[in-house]
Amino acid sequence: MQPDLSAVMVRDADVRIRPLARHTPVFTSTSINRAAGVEVHFKCENLQRGGAFKIRGASNLIFSIPEEDLPRGVVAFSSGNHAQAVAIAAERAGTKATIVMPVDAPRGKLDATRNHGARVVTYDRKTESREAIADRILKETGATLVPPFDHPLVMAGQGTAALELLQVIPQLDALIAPIGGGGLLAGCATIAKALDPEIRIFGAEPERANDTFLSLQAGRRVEIPQPDTIADGLRAPQPGAFTFPVLQRHVEKVLLVSEQEIRETVKFLLMRMKLLVEPSGAVAAAAVLHHKLPKNVRSIGVILSGGNLDFEDLARY
Repeated sequence: MQPDLSAVMVRDADVRIRPLARHTPVFTSTSINRAAGVEVHFKCENLQRGGAFKIRGASNLIFSIPEEDLPRGVVAFSSGNHAQAVAIAAERAGTKATIVMPVDAPRGKLDATRNHGARVVTYDRKTESREAIADRILKETGATLVPPFDHPLVMAGQGTAALELLQVIPQLDALIAPIGGGGLLAGCATIAKALDPEIRIFGAEPERANDTFLSLQAGRRVEIPQPDTIADGLRAPQPGAFTFPVLQRHVEKVLLVSEQEIRETVKFLLMRMKLLVEPSGAVAAAAVLHHKLPKNVRSIGVILSGGNLDFEDLARY
C-alpha cells in the first residue's frame, strides 16, 4: 500500500522538483472579474515547463526513484501532457522513458514527447487497454511506472501548484481545478486545506466526462464509457483509487461545463488575457466564467492546467 497523501509530502515535493518545475505566475483581469462576478486569480500552469502542470508530479516521482533503478527506465501512459512531462523529467534524471499514447492524441503532444527522447508506443483507446500495454512493457524491462495521477508522489507534486498560488494570494474564499483522474485537485486540496481549513474546494469537469461528479454523488468510484470531449486531458473514465478518497474529504462540489462553454473560454482567455490555454486547461475557468459557482464566493484561485494546443484545433475553436 502506498503512503497516504499529506501536506508534508506536498512541501517535500516543492523542494524536490524545484530544479525542473517553474514557479508559474498568477494573473488577474478586471474585465474577467467583471464578467465572472467574482475576483479571479489564475495560476498559469499553461506557462509551465512542458506546457502543463504535469511536470510537477512526474518529476517528483522520477526524482524519488532509487539511483540503482534508474537504468531500467520509466514507463507511463498518457494522452499527451503527462507524456511530455515524463519525457522531460526522465531526460533530466538521465534515464529512458517509454510512453503509451493513444493514436489519436494531438499531433503536437506526440511530437513533443518524441522530441524529448522518449519512445512512444501508440494504441487505440476504443479497443485496447493502455494499462495492459504498459504492464507488458514493465514486465519486459523492469522499469518504474509513473502513473498520470493515481500515486501519492504524483499527487503531492501536483499540489505544489496550489502551494505556490496560496503563497502569493493567501486569502482566497475558494480554489478550483479541472478533474481528469483527480491527481491535480487531490494534491491542491490537500495543501490548501492544511494552509486554510476554511477554503472551499471545487472541481470542474466537462459534462461529457463527468465520472467524478457521478462518483461523488454515488459515494463510490463510478466508471463511464470512454468520454468524447474536446478536453482530451480529462478523458479518464473513472477517478483514481488513491485520488477519490481525497476528493471525497475535501471537495464541496464538482461543476460541469458544456463543450461550447469550454470553446468560448479558450477564446475568451486568448483574446482578453493573451493566454493560450488548451480545452482541458480551460475547464475550471469555464465554470467560473459561466457562473457555476455558489453566489457567496467572492474570490477564487483557478488552475489553468495546460496550454498545449495544436494550431488547427485553435482555429476551429
